[in-house]
Amino acid sequence: MDNTLVDKTFRDSNGKIVLAEMPNPPLILWIVTSLLTLVFTTGKINTVLDLVAYGSLFTWAWMELFQGVNYFRRALGLAVLIAMIVYKIQ
Repeated sequence: MDNTLVDKTFRDSNGKIVLAEMPNPPLILWIVTSLLTLVFTTGKINTVLDLVAYGSLFTWAWMELFQGVNYFRRALGLAVLIAMIVYKIQ
């Protein structure tokens, strides 16, 4: 297998092209808690759900940034981290 930039960007260590994978636990937790914030729109439960959703998405992005299978996944983690920071400081 060639070691080109395209290969490093989109292929994993087995040579397969990887753009998306099965969600890992932090991403599943983010999806569930984000959906629950639509049900519980006010109160302490909403605050807790929002905090858990934010923390789990941050964890997912951090894991992708440092343990992603290719450059695309790592860039995706970085993009999500940047977007989260920009969203919170606005």
